[in-house]
Amino acid sequence: MDEADGPNDAIPTLDAGCAPPLIRGPAALAHLAYAGADRARLFAAIERGTPDLPQAAAYALDAAALHALQFQSEAARALQRQALAATTLYRLADSWRTRSAAPLGLLALMAPGDLMANTPLDFITMHLDVRLDLLFVVPGRPLPAVVPAHDVAFFAAADADPAVLQHLARLHARWPRPVLNDPARVLRLGREALAIALRRCPPVLCPPLRRVAGAAAPAAAAELGYPVLVRPVGAHAGADLARADDAAALAAHAATLDGTEVFVSRFIDYRGADGRYRKYRIAFIAGVPHLCHMAVSAHWMVHYLNAGMAEDAAKRAEEAAAMASFATGFAHRHAAALAAIAEWAGLDYFQIDCAELPDGRLLLFEADVAGIVHMMDPPDLFPYKPPQMRRVMAEFAAMLRAAAGQQALRPAA
Repeated sequence: MDEADGPNDAIPTLDAGCAPPLIRGPAALAHLAYAGADRARLFAAIERGTPDLPQAAAYALDAAALHALQFQSEAARALQRQALAATTLYRLADSWRTRSAAPLGLLALMAPGDLMANTPLDFITMHLDVRLDLLFVVPGRPLPAVVPAHDVAFFAAADADPAVLQHLARLHARWPRPVLNDPARVLRLGREALAIALRRCPPVLCPPLRRVAGAAAPAAAAELGYPVLVRPVGAHAGADLARADDAAALAAHAATLDGTEVFVSRFIDYRGADGRYRKYRIAFIAGVPHLCHMAVSAHWMVHYLNAGMAEDAAKRAEEAAAMASFATGFAHRHAAALAAIAEWAGLDYFQIDCAELPDGRLLLFEADVAGIVHMMDPPDLFPYKPPQMRRVMAEFAAMLRAAAGQQALRPAA
């Protein structure tokens, strides 16, 4: 054991006979919810027939995911704590698709937290010949003595405390199977690090940013120049994100922050010639960019679910064209920017949200490992989506297979 390691860094024994309790998992439950299942049907989907401790823990973890999907964060956290107190090891049920007799074994090392705390691997693996096991690494607790034998370990923690990521980085360096996504590099994806690292990359514009107490937001905005965006540190998916076009607007908003720590960044107008905003979600798999969606909106804060894509055939036609031409279009135009981002991140798998600026630069909003890559959109409305997402998921599977073949069993250091 290295001098920097502690008792919680002991590597478990790998055992093909280890069979963790089965969970439905967030992806299966999100698919049900997206298809219109009500609360009663969702909870019926996670019922267990036996009351033993492992099944009770699995139920609690699935219930935590359901509460998180319904934005009931306090209940979700309490249920997750209850589940992890019983066991930190779970297996995704195979009930949503038939797997082969010998699927690729993937172990995800996870951090406790909400649905954005880890890479949502089950949204991808549910469509692949992959058996996914989840190992939650809980601060202050040793790992289990035994974990399932697996072909590849994926270090999935995204939005974790730096100390947790450093702990995971030590495990990553010593894990006895091939590994993906070095947690030490996930630390580089923070908004502050992003803004600093890429500010000298001419093809990429990452808006300047300050991390300050809420009361200091007006001073930071004056330094950066208006308009600005203000968001609480740790917020995701546009939660509590506000735009202030002048000092008066920001002063009114700052009064509501009540000491909250926030990011203040310069707002960059990225409207196209038609006055609409377009946001691209791109997944990098083994360094190669793949378009996962493009949302078109009249509002500057673009999210796929609020952009009206399902209601507008012209928007869907534009997204279909963007997917069909991505390699020769967007990816070609921004080849230097995308290559610089991939090299800077140095991760096997991550995503960015970005836009094109009229001057030809790539406007980078965010880079992380927690973006959802999925096939939930109804194919009758989005017939171009399944072929594109199957290609993306096939590339993910190829990355797993390549990793599995990189090396034989590694001795734990």
